[in-house]
Amino acid sequence: MALTSSQIRYLRSLAHDLSAVVLLGNKGATEAVVKELNQALDIHELVKIKLSGGDKEERQAQIDVLTGGTGAEQIQQIGHVVVLFRRNVDEPKIALPR
Repeated sequence: MALTSSQIRYLRSLAHDLSAVVLLGNKGATEAVVKELNQALDIHELVKIKLSGGDKEERQAQIDVLTGGTGAEQIQQIGHVVVLFRRNVDEPKIALPR
């Protein structure tokens, strides 16, 4: 599902007040983390994640693993924090603008 720029702006505004739900440790993005993130996305749809340390390429690799494993879309990344969104088809919780 491709999001429009107005929808991304709206999701960024919602994510501003969120706390990080998933925190990556020293091992980075593992299968267990992807499984937990899938559950968090099913419940919340919009999730903030705090990435583990490392350089920019390492953080981008972690984001690629998380988005690829969950089918989520990256909304925003600021430093070590990334926001992902995946629509819950059965029970949508966030009403997106057109």
